[in-house]
Amino acid sequence: MAQERSEMPLFTKTYDFLLWLTPAVQHFPKLHRQTITRRLLEAALDFQEAILEADSRRGRARLEYLTAADAHLKKVRIYLRLVHRLAWIGDGQYEHAAGMVAEMGRLLGGWRRVT
Repeated sequence: MAQERSEMPLFTKTYDFLLWLTPAVQHFPKLHRQTITRRLLEAALDFQEAILEADSRRGRARLEYLTAADAHLKKVRIYLRLVHRLAWIGDGQYEHAAGMVAEMGRLLGGWRRVT
């Protein structure tokens, strides 16, 4: 049986990452909730939106959304590294999040190659 688009591993991994990230950022310092926290969440949500848009496009338009998704994922990586260095997430949380983001990146890269 063919896998439905909504069940593509990249969509599932992204959803799982957002489920992990959303409550995690609630523990960040209140002072930074309107800056770093917001930027991290926006980058993750923008990534999700870009892959959803790419799924509904074909050809060059799809590739443009996949390229945008890659840029959003790079932002997520940078912000995660920053919040780890600021000790807002622990080593285990960072390893878990970085592993999820790396897997999302691999899946995105595979999709870009076949597009």
